[in-house]
Amino acid sequence: MKDTLPPTLRWGPDGLAPAVVIDAATGEVLTLAYMNEASLARTRESGQTWFWSRSRGELWHKGATSGHTQRVVSLAADCDADAIVVRVVPEGPACHRGTRACWDSDSGGALVALDATLAQRRDALAAGSATEGSYSAKLLGNENLRMKKIGEEAVELVHAALTGPDARVAEEAADLIFHVAAVLHGRGLSLADALRVLQARAH
Repeated sequence: MKDTLPPTLRWGPDGLAPAVVIDAATGEVLTLAYMNEASLARTRESGQTWFWSRSRGELWHKGATSGHTQRVVSLAADCDADAIVVRVVPEGPACHRGTRACWDSDSGGALVALDATLAQRRDALAAGSATEGSYSAKLLGNENLRMKKIGEEAVELVHAALTGPDARVAEEAADLIFHVAAVLHGRGLSLADALRVLQARAH
């Protein structure tokens, strides 16, 4: 765990500091919780997130009952040292509703939104309720088409990078990323899984 918190944090009058929990791989904001000195100490000791539950008035180990723990990658403070940024590898949903995050899927940007859309299309396809005319559903339901398209898009990106303007390169890169995501979801994986591999390689 990388810990760059200053020796003295600026705790609030109630002894708490907001803790912004972020998926270390995707950058998605998962939840906002609160820490005090005791929960921060438990977090450091265990390598998993511990918070202070304001509603229950007690320490709270995230995932203690649900199993949806969060392995802490890093702890950092904001510029005023009165809030904590906690980067984690989540083991399951962060929200009590059973969703990845306590915000809608667009809180993590385009990649998170793409992952969520493809997961939805994949689940609908498995349930026999795929959206008629959906290109994503068509891709996810046809492995040969996915393999064909990933090859075509890779070639088009190479061609654009060698001969095209910057805008065309960006367009072809976006097409390739979309089809890479479709290949991953076709295997029951996600872009988040690939991003976690990149995150691990960065250390």
